[in-house]
Amino acid sequence: MLRTVFAVSLCLLPLAAPAQTVPTSEGQIAQSFSPVVKATAPAVVNIYATRVVQDRASPFAGDPFFEQFFQNFGPSQPRVQNSLGSGVVLSADGIVVSNYHVVGQATEIRVVLNDRREYAASVILGDEASDLAVLRLQGASDLPFVPLRNSDEVEVGDLVLAIGNPFGVGQTVSSGIISGLARSTLQLGNGSGYFIQTDAAINPGNSGGALVDTQGRLVGINTAILSRGGGSNGIGFAIPSNLVASIVAQAEAGSTTFQRAWAGITGQAMDASLAESLGLPRPDGVLVSALHPASPFAAAGLQTGDVILSLGGEPTNTPQEIMFRLSSLGLGASARVEWLRDGAPMSADVTLATAPDTPDREALTVTEDVALNGLSVALINPAVMAELELPFDATGVVVTDAQSLSARAGLQRGDIVTAINGNSIATTADVAAAAQEPTRIWAVDLVRQGRAIRLRFRF
Repeated sequence: MLRTVFAVSLCLLPLAAPAQTVPTSEGQIAQSFSPVVKATAPAVVNIYATRVVQDRASPFAGDPFFEQFFQNFGPSQPRVQNSLGSGVVLSADGIVVSNYHVVGQATEIRVVLNDRREYAASVILGDEASDLAVLRLQGASDLPFVPLRNSDEVEVGDLVLAIGNPFGVGQTVSSGIISGLARSTLQLGNGSGYFIQTDAAINPGNSGGALVDTQGRLVGINTAILSRGGGSNGIGFAIPSNLVASIVAQAEAGSTTFQRAWAGITGQAMDASLAESLGLPRPDGVLVSALHPASPFAAAGLQTGDVILSLGGEPTNTPQEIMFRLSSLGLGASARVEWLRDGAPMSADVTLATAPDTPDREALTVTEDVALNGLSVALINPAVMAELELPFDATGVVVTDAQSLSARAGLQRGDIVTAINGNSIATTADVAAAAQEPTRIWAVDLVRQGRAIRLRFRF
């Protein structure tokens, strides 16, 4: 019995032997990422941002119960807040891209290159939803920059390098692979997005840095990690370079805000049970559950109940993927959309454009010293729906901003105002008239996230 086991062991040993090889030539010994690093690292910069925030001194600060009720209690005190991150130079004349959470709302930005040159910078376009910001360096020229790669060509298993300034220790390079694509169900930062996943080490301070391939092309902008302790666990996420390219193009064209193409649809990701109920062989695509009459997809012929399979030749399996495709393709483009209707394949071209700002939103802000002072409202139209993420059946007047007395009364951005002191509200002029009522007791009826609410307060 022992001999049999020993014989089997002898037979198995040679199979594992090839893994125990050593380099046999000088070329194999010299394999290195250093040529890629030398080409790309000079274009990855350190960013030091400063902004002034308003803190309120509350005697209940830190109290687990009362703090939630006294968040705006006490005098406002300015405080300087510093942040450290990374950025990537994308043009020789000083266009730099970074994360919005690094430089957004900064009052002073200083950018330091790898060769220790320093430049003052300003944000020329910031987009909190995508967590991207485009900066211009003042007085810069002939800078090293990183070319962009088509992120749709990236595949799982591709080698990549993450370059940034983790923990402020100085520029650092880490290597890894593309671990996953189309990560679109994650809730990171301001909202859900569409990310490339990598196991290359990303740590605090790497935000805004470069994720490059072995040819030195930008694959994505490092933005977030999944971690319990704040350090890298090998699960990092980058914003794909195609979206970066679209945002930079709008910034160079003079836009100060990122204009997204409007879908005008509400979709649901397919799963096995939903696909079975629709008689589909596989759970691919996005089910159109609601469609605005002014939607470009409606103009292309889609209907509620259709299943969108691809947009611009790329698969779409979540609503976030559709939004990413619309954003990266850019305004004015025409994209091929493929869908299923009752199991039959269909296709058409859809023209990408912003949501129509018609009828006129009749924007109004209450500036008088009355109970609703600081309240900004607008008439709901498709553009307002897109900005505030309202349902397609929303009508009437919505709060676009609430400051001063109106904020203290409890009104919030996105509230749909239906009545004030019992008077029905159908237009922004109705709000202006109601705000002038000579009364000290107020009641505002509104709809907030689908729930009817009545605010009562005394002025």
